[in-house]
Amino acid sequence: MTAVHLLIPAAGLGRRMGANRNKVLLTLLGQPIIAWTLRAAEEAEAVLWIGLICQPNDQAVLQTVVDNLALQKPVVFLPGGDTRQDSVYNGLQGLPTDATQVLIHDGARCLATADLFNRCAAALDHHQGLIAAIPVKDTIKVVNANQQITDTPNREHLWAAQTPQGFEVALLKQCHEEGRRQGWAVTDDATLFEQCGFPVHIVPGEETNLKVTTPVDLALAEFILQQR
Repeated sequence: MTAVHLLIPAAGLGRRMGANRNKVLLTLLGQPIIAWTLRAAEEAEAVLWIGLICQPNDQAVLQTVVDNLALQKPVVFLPGGDTRQDSVYNGLQGLPTDATQVLIHDGARCLATADLFNRCAAALDHHQGLIAAIPVKDTIKVVNANQQITDTPNREHLWAAQTPQGFEVALLKQCHEEGRRQGWAVTDDATLFEQCGFPVHIVPGEETNLKVTTPVDLALAEFILQQR
């Protein structure tokens, strides 16, 4: 199985959660959200190294979380940026020099399984870039500034992007540099890859792999974990 390095962006502020701290530090069934993410990474055979990207003021408490989990894999703290894009850029600079393939997984997607990490890593044997994703169930409407519908795209061609997203390290670094030169502002790394003309493959994600962003998401995550 392909061995990969893993970057976990966890430098957000949790504004949409209405929290007064980083949402990955909120409690989910007695453990911080980030602890569940790290446990899945620990269980994934393909992951050999973890880079945790965070703001300096969160590092001490995150270090305590890591210590309490007694992980067997090395966890390195890397500096977060003003945006997710900046944070991942910083994370890429902090990868070990021998890193050739990387998975990037949002710290708030705490329900991803070890199997999903392993499947994404295995797909990097055949693809330069990939994302976990699931088919969209709802009918999607494109809406203008006046809240009027301007288009209804064919649902058969729509997938909801998740993480992990995986890439060849050298190519992703190249795409991030180009994004900085061009002033592109993106919400995931696959967009940079696409805009640079590189193909991005879909790996079937998991219905339960939600990103904890709002209080409702937190309640859903608790329910899902209880069912496990």
